[in-house]
Amino acid sequence: MNTKSKIAVIGIGFLSLVFSGEVNAQMMKEKTVMVGGALMYPSKNIIENAVNSKDHKTLVAAVKAAGLVETLQGAGPFTVLAPTDAAFAKLPKGTVESLVNPENKKMLTQILTYHVLPGKYSAKEIWAAVKAGNGKSMMKTVAGEELTFWTKGKDLYVKDAKGNSAKVTIVDVNQSNGVIHVIDTVLMP
Repeated sequence: MNTKSKIAVIGIGFLSLVFSGEVNAQMMKEKTVMVGGALMYPSKNIIENAVNSKDHKTLVAAVKAAGLVETLQGAGPFTVLAPTDAAFAKLPKGTVESLVNPENKKMLTQILTYHVLPGKYSAKEIWAAVKAGNGKSMMKTVAGEELTFWTKGKDLYVKDAKGNSAKVTIVDVNQSNGVIHVIDTVLMP
């Protein structure tokens, strides 16, 4: 190997170490949360993080089909109750496929915005609201309808207008434009 090749190899190795060190330094500075096998970075917005979660592929596809990507990349702040793929799988067969059709965009948008609260609410703030409300707290969604939060033991739940309850399985996934709380059931207005 000639001198130029050795210098190039050393240079590439050095850059790899520097880049890897910068990534590790970013991870050390930010309080990341693992969701769907991917680290969620507080410096990234809701969409930038959600697309990396292998547990939220259906939600991401639905957000794209509804044309809400730009909104959820916006300044916010938003509190997103993010159903997992397993939550979507609980819906009657064919429901998701039907909802993502262009002719059902209005209904899909209504369902998705029912999972979004205007403002940033940490789990601690929601718990406090439930306690102050003698066991429940009503919160208005971006869709204009209310969700009811309640607790059982150490778990936080949310009930939709139809009486279905979702357990919050991962709390406080902070984003640059809000926070995500992962839920195990799709909420219906």
